[in-house]
Amino acid sequence: MAFTDSEIAEVHEAVRRQGDSDNLYKLGLIYSTGQDVDLVQAHMWFNLAAARGSDAAKECRRELSDMMSRDLIAEAQKRAREWLSVKHH
Repeated sequence: MAFTDSEIAEVHEAVRRQGDSDNLYKLGLIYSTGQDVDLVQAHMWFNLAAARGSDAAKECRRELSDMMSRDLIAEAQKRAREWLSVKHH
């Protein structure tokens, strides 16, 4: 699944405004597929979506974790905590 730059920007804006699980999950998909795969970013967004109740995000996070080192997972978790503390208390 490929996302256009405008679709990516729209999802980032929706997350900035609302932070709902659907858009957090979409960001996880954006960063886990396509041209600019970033497993740390993808894990971070799936983690945030899972914390808001997304079962699909929980499954994707688990699959990503199987492909990542402990250090990368720790970095993703750190970024998720930072995002929560700065963006959505």
